[in-house]
Amino acid sequence: MNLLRRGWHLIRQPTLVRRLMVAQVALVLVLWGVVFAIVLNDGGDTPGYLSSPSTAKAVLLVADNLAGQPAQQHHTLLAVDAALREDFVESDLLDISPLMMVWQRGKLIYQTAGMPGGVQGAPERGVETMYIGGTRYRARTFRAPDTGTTVMFAGPAGPLELFLSLNSRGYFLLPLLISLPLLPLPAWLSIRLALRPWRQVAQEVAARGPADLTPLACRPPHRELVAMVDSINALLLRVNSSAQRERSFIADAAHELRTPLAAMRVHAEALQRQTDHPVQRELLNGILNSGNRAGRLVGQLLQLMRSDAPDSAPHVRLALDVLLQDRLAVLSMLASRSGVELEMVETEPVHILGHSESLVSLIDNLVENAIKYSPPGGMVQVSIVVAGEELVLSVRDQGPGIAPAMRQRVFDRFFRDPRQTQSGSGLGLAIAASVAASHHGRIELGDALGGGLLATVRLPRA
Repeated sequence: MNLLRRGWHLIRQPTLVRRLMVAQVALVLVLWGVVFAIVLNDGGDTPGYLSSPSTAKAVLLVADNLAGQPAQQHHTLLAVDAALREDFVESDLLDISPLMMVWQRGKLIYQTAGMPGGVQGAPERGVETMYIGGTRYRARTFRAPDTGTTVMFAGPAGPLELFLSLNSRGYFLLPLLISLPLLPLPAWLSIRLALRPWRQVAQEVAARGPADLTPLACRPPHRELVAMVDSINALLLRVNSSAQRERSFIADAAHELRTPLAAMRVHAEALQRQTDHPVQRELLNGILNSGNRAGRLVGQLLQLMRSDAPDSAPHVRLALDVLLQDRLAVLSMLASRSGVELEMVETEPVHILGHSESLVSLIDNLVENAIKYSPPGGMVQVSIVVAGEELVLSVRDQGPGIAPAMRQRVFDRFFRDPRQTQSGSGLGLAIAASVAASHHGRIELGDALGGGLLATVRLPRA
């Protein structure tokens, strides 16, 4: 049922290919219709035996040459009449076969068997419509100029007769009927070939990452696509300029905030050393803690701007295990102050092509988060192993973890799990995800054995 519903949806969904195919088929039908109208206007509904005088001349010549031999004359005219009707008899279309009447010296000397008498046309009228026995006929009369012998051909003027006459005279109904069922295939193929440059542009746009705002490299020479590609490149240029202005503003603001925050910290520490009043010391501690959080937020904003900016420095070959050990040695002081044990449980000599400062930011944010959310006496375990063509960096903690429904949202900037009680800015995981993406890797969150959160970073090997 789902397959049928999906197929019906695809059929109903408008597409440019289908629109162009319908337009081509409709154009062919219109052109054939114009030809049809021209042929009709030019007497296309007139059968060949009415429009061509050669048959009439032959009948008149037979009638005049055998005028003195009535029996032979009748026998010959009967043979001519049978020849005219032969194709219709073989096709079982006797009801629309032509009828013939011959007059000589004012006397009817021959008529097709079963044809009512009492009717006679005039040569000067050309093709005329008359009713014989209540049936509508198209007729034409020819007269020999020397002897006055007259012959009249008539045929039923029905729809089938019109079709046959058009087919025999216009030579277009049969090609139309043959080509119409086969027209969609070449039309589809021609449209697919014509839209190939369009698909190339679409594929390049689809392959772009969110941070790639460089102009499109694919630039077809076609006039219609040039306008579209130019518009897309202009839009990318405006978006890139806007993003650069935003990054510059945040980076400048963060740099400017560092100085007053450092000065505030120095003054608060100086006041704290000069006072023994417990209330004042408590207030100054609050100021210092707030300044520390503000300083950390400023540092994270700068890291975020650097991770979002296009890589200007080339990636170099780095020993990731050595870099990880160095950072854990630095962060061990933070773990000791929080009463958390920091341990590297498994490591292998591994190398990666990357940017040292960005990878430091990635490791610091993951390990600092694990330390911050682990309870006193808890343990943070860090490992790095090789899995095929990937390096797997894992950070396990014993904190409250993150609900599965929130594990994608916490990578959004400034978003924090509402259940968390620790202070924070909501930028750590966003920075880590941005660094992993810039190194063609990914980061995943899961449940650690025994409780807590497991953060796994997968990066390609050098």
